[in-house]
Amino acid sequence: MARDGVEQHYPCEACGADLRFAPGVDHLVCDHCGHEQAIPAAVGRGAARLRELDLAEGLSHRLPAAEVEELRTLSCPNCGALIEIRDAVHATECPYCATPVVTGTGTHRLIKPQGLIPFALTESEARAALADWLGRLWFAPSGVAEFARKGRRMRGVYAPFWTFDARTRSRYRGQRGDAYYETRTRSVTRNGKRQTVQERVRKVRWTRVQGHVARDFDDVLILGAESLPRSHSEALQPWNLSALVAYTPDYLAGFEAEGYTVALPDAHDRGREVMARVIQSDVRRDIGGDEQRIEAIDTDWSAETFKHVLLPIWTAAYRFRGKSYRFVVNGQTGKVRGERPWSWVKIALAVLLAAALVAAAVWFGEQAG
Repeated sequence: MARDGVEQHYPCEACGADLRFAPGVDHLVCDHCGHEQAIPAAVGRGAARLRELDLAEGLSHRLPAAEVEELRTLSCPNCGALIEIRDAVHATECPYCATPVVTGTGTHRLIKPQGLIPFALTESEARAALADWLGRLWFAPSGVAEFARKGRRMRGVYAPFWTFDARTRSRYRGQRGDAYYETRTRSVTRNGKRQTVQERVRKVRWTRVQGHVARDFDDVLILGAESLPRSHSEALQPWNLSALVAYTPDYLAGFEAEGYTVALPDAHDRGREVMARVIQSDVRRDIGGDEQRIEAIDTDWSAETFKHVLLPIWTAAYRFRGKSYRFVVNGQTGKVRGERPWSWVKIALAVLLAAALVAAAVWFGEQAG
């Protein structure tokens, strides 16, 4: 991994070959001779909380120089992924969409990750999770799950995320609605006769209210890239962020890492949108009653901090019968999301079967009549 202009290598103590991180354990493995080496930073992990960065300093580009780095990257022209590159590589394939990527030796100045969640699933476990997910899809093409089992290798990518903390104090005004019922009499026509009936009518009594709510937010998670549809990344939640460890490049050995393309100010805006929705729910609960009308919420934000973290995702981009499919697997939990394949033959057969059942029901109904 190229960081700060220095190529990162992890030589095996036994034979000198490059090592890779072994998912689910705290050591590096040599594929050449099988030797294992511990990751020193992994000892006692989780004992200390990851350091938060001051949001105001980040937004005004006043972070200490030690928190920023120069990275060599390749940019995917199809999905926009910013992939960090190693050694003298100038061409590769995008791990998200399998688009060939070629570029020069440009660099990007990015905020360093403060932490990451190491891969817990191996490639074979991720492939099994994907095949199981595909196998449970209705109307998927026959053989697509088997193709995924035997298809091209999956790629492990550390995806960029931002986390945001904030202390909020909100003042609101609005209206509380309390339901009550009145009985009214009206005339109706039934079987050609006029009748008088009584019915209960729901009404709402509105009362003007105002008040305060407070909430402290911790680790509001925002995807730091546009390479994945937001529906894909959100479907991989929840993440167990208590498994975050202090960043060390040792965990990246054998994997790829994506640089963030959603800048900190944009990510912060999205984070505040998430928090605002939670605050709105708090206000509704505080107003109470059966219905609520919120007229205004004025929030004071303080103690705002952030982190840049990397989360593990297994990716696969397959071409099956002339069509491309993209899938992602949560490298911590095995949760799967992808572009759903459809078998129009199966759908057509299901439609024909349904039509046949309806026709049969009509025929038997006519016979019985």
